[in-house]
Amino acid sequence: MPETIRALTHEIIACRRCPRLAAWREEVALDPPARYRGQTYWARPVPGFGDPRARLLVVGLAPAAHGGNRTGRAFTGDRSGEWLYRALYRAGFANKAESTHANDGLRLTGAYIAAVVRCAPPDNKPTPQERDNCIGYLERELALLKNVTVVVALGSFAWNGFLRASGERARPKFGHGAREEIGRWTLLGTYHPSQQNTFTGKLTEVMLDAVFAEARRLV
Repeated sequence: MPETIRALTHEIIACRRCPRLAAWREEVALDPPARYRGQTYWARPVPGFGDPRARLLVVGLAPAAHGGNRTGRAFTGDRSGEWLYRALYRAGFANKAESTHANDGLRLTGAYIAAVVRCAPPDNKPTPQERDNCIGYLERELALLKNVTVVVALGSFAWNGFLRASGERARPKFGHGAREEIGRWTLLGTYHPSQQNTFTGKLTEVMLDAVFAEARRLV
């Protein structure tokens, strides 16, 4: 039978291909910071989230240890997610401007969120081998999300990960506001909405909104 997003989601959740990442995601769940003490962590790979008929795909690096690894939803429960979902809401891709937990009623319309690596890595730095172990999931999502025409890459790791998953041999340079035509997709780049970028002003909400406004125009 043809593969479905639902079947792929179940496969991703059960994955243990990377022993270091499997151990790390479970270790942080056993000793969370005080603000999350007593919460039950997801502590498994985080699957994609959104509209299976999406025309926009957002690609990130990996779940945050106390964000997606805690809540079980991509970019949920951390500062990066606060910025991302506000931008998606303002661009008309989300019904709410925040994502707090997996059952909060948030819905994406016309958009889907995925990542290059599905487990939280120590220091947000997966190894090349861990990236390669996981990239097949993104390849399969690209095949299943047949309506996607625009991809927004959050940071250079996501930009290069998408290029690898797409089969593109050329390696156009990442930059905020960069745009490349890659096969059937238009690839847009933005700085990652990490605290390192948002606290320093390297990325502002105006800058992020401009990228998603362009994505909305293109779809």
